[in-house]
Formats: sequence, structure tokens, C-alpha cells
Amino acid sequence: MRVFVIGGGGREHALVWKLRQSPAVEEIYCAPGNAGIDELATPVAIDPSNVAALVAFARDQAIDLTVPGPELPLTLGIADALEAQGLRCFGPSRAAAQLEGSKAFTKELLGECGIPTGFYGSFTDAAAARRYVREVGAPIVVKADGLAAGKGVVVCGEVAEAERAIEEMMESRVFGDAGATVVIEEFLGGEEASFMAVTDGSTVLPLASSQDHKRIYDGDEGPNTGGMGAYSPAPVVTPELHEQVMAEVMRPLVAGLAKRGIRYRGVLYAGLMITSAGPKVLEFNVRFGDPECQAILLRMRGDLFELMQATVDGRLAETRIEWDDRVAVCVVMASEGYPGDYEKGRVIEGLQDLRGWSNGVVFHAGTTAGRNGEVLTAGGRVLGVTALGADVAAAVGEAYAAVERIRWPGAQYRRDIAHRALRASARS
Repeated sequence: MRVFVIGGGGREHALVWKLRQSPAVEEIYCAPGNAGIDELATPVAIDPSNVAALVAFARDQAIDLTVPGPELPLTLGIADALEAQGLRCFGPSRAAAQLEGSKAFTKELLGECGIPTGFYGSFTDAAAARRYVREVGAPIVVKADGLAAGKGVVVCGEVAEAERAIEEMMESRVFGDAGATVVIEEFLGGEEASFMAVTDGSTVLPLASSQDHKRIYDGDEGPNTGGMGAYSPAPVVTPELHEQVMAEVMRPLVAGLAKRGIRYRGVLYAGLMITSAGPKVLEFNVRFGDPECQAILLRMRGDLFELMQATVDGRLAETRIEWDDRVAVCVVMASEGYPGDYEKGRVIEGLQDLRGWSNGVVFHAGTTAGRNGEVLTAGGRVLGVTALGADVAAAVGEAYAAVERIRWPGAQYRRDIAHRALRASARS
């Protein structure tokens, strides 16, 4: 079988790494890839936003399964375009991908389905948005409606801060057209968790729980990023909570889409806040989380390609997933300046020392190969150093021991990944 993975980040490296283990997979292509992916797959110089070129490549190369990693090609309708050519895609249609492409669409659907979430208002007029903020007060959350690379969410402790966020999104357009509409919603207190499942539009098969770390600095301080680390499983998702999320969030959401005539096939990601009143939905994503994907796939046993095939075929009801009992921890190493401006082209040292690392994998995110064979930084998030351990403390220790062997000028990373799980372990 020939597989085509779209994307060039840590999530896509993890997907390629796991798909490469399937005996059914003979060839993997990846567009555009990165220095780590290129060791496992044939790189293809096509931008993930160029749907026409991606579909043409899949058709010309007789690709058996296309796997879009990031949300952009899905919101642009790549699944529909591939299906029109008689090609298979592990990912939702453009209509279903509105779950991530439009926060206003998602909030409306959550209301229809009776899925717990915070109160909200949706606005296309900045003055009306400011009036709403003054009425409801702070703390409040301001979100760009469209895609903003995981950075279009501002948690505002004061009304003035919310007004600044509205001005930046709607008037200064710091996120471009993604900020033409903003969703202003209730601030929910509690602990966040990432809950992912695969679904064929009928059966919903949960993946292992995980927890992301969005803020750039230790102690969950500083601006939001695409994710500075993750771990799996997340202790906050108890067996009882797991069943509650499936019954109150995941299954009703898939059924609600079906009621609208939308069959969802692929990964469904619910970003949850575990409040004192139970789990409430913060957002939905239509693809694997990044970096949660790295931690989850390191723990997944079995054949990812066959799981994807069963999803596309509508055979999930007869499928099971087994998980390694160990804990996985991913520490993201980022460029100096991220999530703001950063320099590229800095030489990364120490990666050779971790080849054959028995307890983990260094997944590449923003990297490229230099002219002399060295690996260079090429993005904000550069590497996802992901380790397995018998418990969370062991996995954390293993991951950070590997991080300390990697260096480049200006490298930054959080030093408290999995701190909530460590505290929970200490209490138990």
C-alpha cells in the first residue's frame, strides 16, 4: 500500500513513524516533510494548502490512503476533492471540518446537541463585541472564529484586556480573516484534558487520554502556543469521567453531525475543561493534537494503518485498540522568541547521540537538512522529545535526560511538563 501524509510537523513525523511499522505499507510520501520525516518517507514539495496539487499527486501516484495531518487542508475540502477522484482519505469532509474552521459553527452545534460548554456570544462587529464584554465582565475568553495556528485564543482577566484582544483580532487583523468573527465565551475554571477518538460516522472508538501544555512558560504562564508538551494518560480522565465524556460529548456530537447530513470520518479531538460541574467543551479539532499525537502514538500498540482503513471503510465496530501500560511524556523544544518572531537556520547538535534511543523517539517538527548533512531549525516548535516510563516520574526523567543532550543557540523548553500528573501521583 502507498500512503501520502500531508504536513511537516511533529504530529506528521509521529504519524509517518507509526505508519512505517505496518507490514501493509510499502511506500510513504510526505508533503512537505522535515529532516526527521525525510528519513522515513519520500518528501514531496507541495504546500499543505495547495489542495489541487495534493490531489493531483495522489491521483498520479495511485495513492491508496491520504492522511492529512494539519487542519488547513481538511477545512479547504481535501477529503471531498480526493473522494471525487475515487481516492481514499483518513479525515473529515469540508462540512465536518467546520468544527475546527469555525468556532461559531461549533458553539451552535453544541447547543443543538445539548453538549455541555460555556455560554458565549458570536460577533462580526467590534463595537458589539466590546459591549458584550462590558455586560458580562471578566474573566472572559476571546477567540478568533477561524484558524489561527492554535494562537487565536486569549484568556482575559480584565475587561480592558478583552477589549484589546477584540481590537487586535477584528480591527488590526493580527490573525487575518480568522478574526473577522470573534467568539466571546465564559471562562471555565478547572483542569484541561485532550480527549481524542476515531470515528467512522457511526462507531466512536476512543484513543488514550492526554493533556497538553499550551502556555510558553513554566507554571502555565505567558502566551498560548501550539503546545509545549504533552503526556498520556492524563490522570484527570478517570474511568468514570471517560465514560461520561463518551456519553455526553463524543457520541452526541457525531450523532448531531449525522442529523445534519454530515458523516464524520477521521480523528475527533475534544478540548475539555474538567470543571466542578463536570466536563465542558472548550473546542473541537478535526485532526490529531500536536504534541498529544506524539505521546499517544508512542503508547499505541497494533497497526495504525489498519485502524485508518477500518475508519474509512466504516468497520470500526469490529476494531479494538490496545495501549502500552507505560506513561509517555513529550517535551517540545522551541526556537528562541517563539511564539513570536524567531530565527531559523541554527544548527542542532546532539541528535546523533539519541539514535537508537530505546525508551523514546525524537520527533522533528520545525527542522530542515543543511547542505553538509547537519539538521537546522526551521520553525517555532523544533523537536518533540518523547519518552516512555514505567510511571510519570520515570517518563519525565527519561524525556528531560534526552532533552539535555540536544542543543542549539537559543533553544527553549518548559521544565515542568506533566506537573499535574506528578502531583496526582504524589497524592495517590
